[in-house]
Amino acid sequence: MIDKFVADVPAALAGIADGAVVLLPGFGNGTPETLVEGLIAQGATDLTLVANSGGRDTGPTADLLATGRVRKLICSYVRPDSVAGRLFAAGKMELEIVPQGTLAERLRAAGAGIQAFYTPTGADTLLAEGRETRIINGRNCLLEYPLAGDVALIDAWEADRWGNLTHRESARNFNPVMAMAAKLTVVQTRHVLPLGGIPPQNVHTPGVFVHRVVHVPGQETTP
Repeated sequence: MIDKFVADVPAALAGIADGAVVLLPGFGNGTPETLVEGLIAQGATDLTLVANSGGRDTGPTADLLATGRVRKLICSYVRPDSVAGRLFAAGKMELEIVPQGTLAERLRAAGAGIQAFYTPTGADTLLAEGRETRIINGRNCLLEYPLAGDVALIDAWEADRWGNLTHRESARNFNPVMAMAAKLTVVQTRHVLPLGGIPPQNVHTPGVFVHRVVHVPGQETTP
């Protein structure tokens, strides 16, 4: 019988190695805070973190960065007065800026098996310096490559034992594409439904992309 639920957060995060590429979703909502706390406690270091933004001085992304165990951050935006901004300015962390849409597409490409793609985004900016460009349909386009992760930490509202997931409202941001792009997809879910309890149209991330699920109950009572 397929059952992807594990007993607790340490079991969910077991085996994440030093040097791992960690995909962390969230854009105002949808960040798996409990899993991030668990990763901090787990102790993996020399990490590459892929996230939408560098975060602020508070919150799960900032907490992880503040440990000093992230070697490189790949994101779409960093504030100079944030933890990430200060770490980069001090030479304590590498930083790669990727436009938000390109970041999402690089993740999607990794999950879909696409080996590379061209996009006009960033092709005429500093981001293109030293990189391959090509004129396509009269527009200058920049060559981009897939962005895969060793592990994705995913937030879900509902899950069944096969790992089918529903993401609530705007939490359906980077969660599905990051789940697809990782070798190991670890999920925290607020609610557990019986198999067949999630209507097909509400399966935002199919269980085929999910490896481990841990139940982290919340206070909400309605989806």
